[in-house]
This record gives sequence, C-alpha cells and structure tokens, in this order.
Amino acid sequence: MFSAGSDPGANFGELLKRVGLSPFSAKTDETELTIPHATTCVAMRFAGGVVMAGDRRATSGNLISHRSMEKVVQADEFSGVAIAGAAGPAMEMIKLFQLQLEHYEKVEGHTLSLEGKANQLSMFVRSNLPAAMQGMVVVPIFAGFDSSQNSGRLWDYDVTGGRYEEKDFVATGSGMLHASTVMRVAWRRDLVADDAIKICAKALWEAADADSATGGPDLLRGIYPVVASITKDGWRSVSDSDLAKIYSEIGKEVGSR
Repeated sequence: MFSAGSDPGANFGELLKRVGLSPFSAKTDETELTIPHATTCVAMRFAGGVVMAGDRRATSGNLISHRSMEKVVQADEFSGVAIAGAAGPAMEMIKLFQLQLEHYEKVEGHTLSLEGKANQLSMFVRSNLPAAMQGMVVVPIFAGFDSSQNSGRLWDYDVTGGRYEEKDFVATGSGMLHASTVMRVAWRRDLVADDAIKICAKALWEAADADSATGGPDLLRGIYPVVASITKDGWRSVSDSDLAKIYSEIGKEVGSR
C-alpha cells in the first residue's frame, strides 16, 4: 500500500494519517460546545511499582454528565493511562494508544519499552493540539513498571505533547492542587503497595471535598474511584469491596478530627 518513503511501519498513528482516518485532524465551526470533561487523576510510585487512581465524575459546565466514567485504563500488561480533560477525545486517544502498542508488538515481534510507550502517547497528545486550541484539551498521566530498571515510572504531559517524568507522584485535572498536597505530605520512599493505594484514595477524597468537579465515593450507588497497581506481576485493579473498606477508614479518620 505504501512506497518506501511513506511506509508508516509500526507507527499506528502515522498509519491512520496515511489512509486519512486520523481522528485528530477534524475541525468544527462550533465555538461553544457543552463537552463532558474528566477531572482528577493521580499516580504514585512505591517500592515495587506504581499506583494509579481516578475519580468517576464527568462534568459539563456546572452539571454532572456522568457519575461512573473510568478515567484510569490499562494500556497493556505493564502500563496504564489516566486522563483528564475533554472526555470524548481522551477516550478516543486511549483506544488508539492501546491499538498502537498492540500493532507495534505484532509488527516488530516484541513489546515497546516503557519510555517508548511514553513517547508514543506524547505523539497522540500533540496530534490533538488543533482540537485543544478549540477547547477540547486532553492531559493524560502515563505510568507503568519498567523491567529494565525494575521499578515503576510515571509521566505527565502538557497540551503540546511535552512529556515530563516525575520521580515520586503526579496529579492532573481540576482537583490536582488538593490531591497533590495530600500526596506530598504522605509520600515516602519505602511505601508498599497498600500504603500507596490508601494515600491515592485519600488524595481523591480531599480533592472531591474541595473541588466540585471531582467525585468522591458514592455509597448510595456503590461507585468508587478506579484504582490500580502496576508491578513486575502486571496490572491489578483494586476491587470496590477493598475500596469500601479503605474509604470507611478514611471517613472515620476525618470524622474524628
């Protein structure tokens, strides 16, 4: 299908551009759109990997448009993506990113390095810049377990596709200030997975308490944040029953102040 000079190779995003199917090139004349936005997500390193977490609320202006959106998604066995910003382009970006990683592995016969995955996501964020200039900004967090370094690593991004590796923790979205404050106070180098999960859960609790766009645990509907750990054994989601216990303890702690 392609000449030697235009062959996209293992780059799935470039393949879409070559055949005219890139979702990031579409433009609209609408200047005011009510777009659901995903809000607060966090990630934190611990001794054996990383923890990622995100609340479930999506807002359209001052309205709650969705109460159970999943903003933390598994990219492959050893990495994940958390998104904040315009929900539609963000979910499209994640699907294309997942396909890119799968496509690369099939074409090249081996998985992409963790830093290579971070670079590929940067390309997708940069491709969304025309839409971002119209208000549909997508700002993800990428994290995973790097087998070459035997440790967890995490990155955040800006709207131009710039990627920045963070050493300890990172937060994005409207509640990032409150969430990052909790993590900054509680983070230690010797954290284990359970401690990091509890800190991330508390960070989202405090963000929800101070930011109206961030959703806290919804006990009535049984909706809890999406929380997952990534270690040398791969991706592991934290169950709602475990999160219910964690938030019960947080509630008692807050109530006793």
